[in-house]
Amino acid sequence: MSGQTSGRFLAFEGIDGSGKSTQLQLLLERLRQRGVECRGTREPSDGPVGAMLRQILTGRMAADSRVIAGLFAADRLDHLVNERDGILEQVRSGATVVTDRYYFSSYAYHGVDVDMGWVIDSNRLSAELLRPDATIFLDVPVRRALERIGRNRTHTELFEKEDRLTATREKYLEAFARLRDTETVLTVDADADADTVAERIWAAVSHLFP
Repeated sequence: MSGQTSGRFLAFEGIDGSGKSTQLQLLLERLRQRGVECRGTREPSDGPVGAMLRQILTGRMAADSRVIAGLFAADRLDHLVNERDGILEQVRSGATVVTDRYYFSSYAYHGVDVDMGWVIDSNRLSAELLRPDATIFLDVPVRRALERIGRNRTHTELFEKEDRLTATREKYLEAFARLRDTETVLTVDADADADTVAERIWAAVSHLFP
């Protein structure tokens, strides 16, 4: 992350069903107990482009895979710089922001259908504006992820199929290898109960909050 910023910025990544939302909340609770000013957010965002993306993901609107990738890049940039609740200003003001998904989600999910280099290029401005202090990748077997999705939800979204999630996990690993010189990625074994995974995450990121 740029030296211009004073807060921390962390991004949770992983395939659907990896436990990101749960672990984000557990990490925020721990940080608040330590007196850290922090907030959580997610992608797609609650902004206008994010609202359109949610319609696509839930099957209420159709779009070409290239359009979806472009919309995610636009939503991410708006999420960073909008005047209402932009992440960039919050981090610059000293708050720690933890997001459920950031640009590695685009590299992995959209890299299955669209050239990953193009996806990386379309997100370059967001990466230049705000690179995470750490990207926390929750790694979980695809079948375990699907079990969790089936247990916790009454519906599935666009990308939540076994072959698709398998390909997406492979693209995550490809993206991490491709950007290993510029990104800090912490891989956490998430095939365990929530409390155990939370302890593994804290062991990986606690050095950022001395």
